[in-house]
Amino acid sequence: ADGSPTERVAAAVAALIRAADFYLDLHTGGGRYALAPLAGYTLHPDPSVLAAQRRMAVAFGFPLAWGTDPSLPGRTLSVARDAGVPAVYTESGGGGGFDPDGVGPLVAGCLGVLAELGLIGPVPRPPPAPRVVEDGRPGSGYLQGCHPAPADGFFEPRAGLRVGGWVRTGDRLGAVSDPLGDRPVGVHAATAGLLVGLHTRAAVRAGDGLAVVVEADPGDRP
Repeated sequence: ADGSPTERVAAAVAALIRAADFYLDLHTGGGRYALAPLAGYTLHPDPSVLAAQRRMAVAFGFPLAWGTDPSLPGRTLSVARDAGVPAVYTESGGGGGFDPDGVGPLVAGCLGVLAELGLIGPVPRPPPAPRVVEDGRPGSGYLQGCHPAPADGFFEPRAGLRVGGWVRTGDRLGAVSDPLGDRPVGVHAATAGLLVGLHTRAAVRAGDGLAVVVEADPGDRP
């Protein structure tokens, strides 16, 4: 609370989260990532908090509800986790532009969560039910660390690759080249699943996350 301006903002936000009954955090991919719509939550060790988070994520109505590693530090969800406040974050859009069609689903999702929690009356549920995937492995859910760039350079995604589609293990996601386009290094899917995130800026630094794949089987039904 008496630190730098950024630390003071973080302290004030943390205090609001600790005082909340529920927490819902809406995100986009900003200027660096294009993200498919998903509602994420941590696999909280308290069964009652985890159950509430699952309900909230499903009620948001996005195509994917994704439970991940609860131990990641330094996030608003970390504050909520430690305070025992059920929390869900959403991701959608980004990539450097504004999509007005993306606003309606966010509003509908918030209303769906409010209705699920009994804070407002029933609202129409958008079909179909979301796919629920839970992955408790260390680091799961850390979008910026998935499929890290092998070197500094320029990332060129594979032609036709789009978020929301399916990839197989070993599929080429793109390549990182030096500034002159020489010595391209291929980036391949480490696992099969749903491509939910893709780096959209050409310039990358070694270690930047280039693509996010949520392990799932396209044959499975929600």
